[in-house]
Amino acid sequence: MGGRAGSRRRLSDCEGAYSRPRSREGQPLPRDPPDSGLGRWLGPREDARGALVHRRVGWGSCSLLLALPGEETAPEPRSPLLDRQGALWRNVMGFWLLGLCNNFSYVVMLSAAHDILSHQRASGNQSHVNPDPPLTPHNSSSRFDCNSVSTAAVLLADILPTLVIKLLAPLGLHLLPYSPRVLVSGICAAGSFLLVAFSHSVGTSLCGVVLASISSGLGEVTFLSLTAFYPRAVISWWSSGTGGAGLLGALSYLGLTQAGLSPQHTLLSMLGVPALLLASYFCLLTPPAPQEPGGEEEAETSARQPLMGSEAPESKPESRSNLSLPERWTVFKGLLPYIVPLVVVYFAEYFINQGLFELLFFRNTSLSHAQQYRWYQMLYQAGVFVSRSSLRCCHIRFTWVLALLQCLNLAFLLVDVWLSFLPSIYLVFLVVLYEGLLGGAAYVNTFHQIALETSDEHREFAMAAACISDTFGISLSGLLALPLHDFLCNLP
Repeated sequence: MGGRAGSRRRLSDCEGAYSRPRSREGQPLPRDPPDSGLGRWLGPREDARGALVHRRVGWGSCSLLLALPGEETAPEPRSPLLDRQGALWRNVMGFWLLGLCNNFSYVVMLSAAHDILSHQRASGNQSHVNPDPPLTPHNSSSRFDCNSVSTAAVLLADILPTLVIKLLAPLGLHLLPYSPRVLVSGICAAGSFLLVAFSHSVGTSLCGVVLASISSGLGEVTFLSLTAFYPRAVISWWSSGTGGAGLLGALSYLGLTQAGLSPQHTLLSMLGVPALLLASYFCLLTPPAPQEPGGEEEAETSARQPLMGSEAPESKPESRSNLSLPERWTVFKGLLPYIVPLVVVYFAEYFINQGLFELLFFRNTSLSHAQQYRWYQMLYQAGVFVSRSSLRCCHIRFTWVLALLQCLNLAFLLVDVWLSFLPSIYLVFLVVLYEGLLGGAAYVNTFHQIALETSDEHREFAMAAACISDTFGISLSGLLALPLHDFLCNLP
């Protein structure tokens, strides 16, 4: 070989990756197709000996380039694996932010329920007020410190529009493309903050709460359906984001009002959240890839049109959105083992949150009534966030166990409201944190099991139908909490 031995770099272990096989007549055999997983040919070149050397870059037994004398090597293209990993991270972070932003306004309205009903706001453009205004008692002879209207009224305004949306969604919402739905959701969230912030009456404030409910309900059914076109991992990230919304929403409202900012200016400071929701959907999410684990081309085709297109999807017999009514009913009946426990869990926890929190008032503490209510909401949401983010650590298949434990939680706190046997508010703090852990675990494990056990063609409908369960339970708890509030507040 002499001095020409260094005319090209040779890696003996990878030689086969660089030299194209030839026929007996010396002609090169047909090369691999350009789109194969083995890489792509850059074409033959003669080296110093006059021998043809063929170079390959990309995926193969060896992905290095052969450097030829007197020429620069072509830059190695980005690995497809890295592209897939980058897309995965964009999608999981996108769904986390969508969960965070979608539930944020809903949580803030519940955290502000006590302030909305007591209606103690700064006048004019005053930005700092007493964060703990005195209450106007419903009944001065009652042993409870009650608003004239239960905070369950805010809960109903915050959940009934969501219930209507989720009831109608499986019947025809899939005919509306995803992008307009997301736009409506973002606009309603921004409108809710503005309307409640500038309201001068409880009725107007409740209209703002209704807008928050429309935003949250439409967003939840939209984004849960959207997960059917992405890897199943996005479900746990979505759930974690909704838990983060609870924690950040309650904590931000508590912190800003405790710092002396008025409820009005606190709400106005949160207008960036709807903008972040729109940016996450339109800028961060990637176009949906073929559905895992099948990865069929038809799944990708049917997915892209309703997700990213501006027109309604084409009618295809195999499209997931075109299930017949008997098929939808069959799928729904199969979901009942998941739906019923989640309904019970959410009924119990929101009966506690909006029916009992206001009545769990401790006078032997430095915290005022309004502060105690905000701390209950914040600790509950902290528990929800932790458990909704725990899917990678803990899977719970039998969610009816969580429903039973939540009912025991409700019974325990109801007895305490009646008998006042707990000596310290810090014991209630622990129970409320535990309540949030149960509720968040029920939510994330329910949807995880549905994603695992439903077929690809049914998954979009199943996710949209199952998300009615928490809303139904919350609505039922609000309806029953109102008369309970009036009954207990009229007790001497």
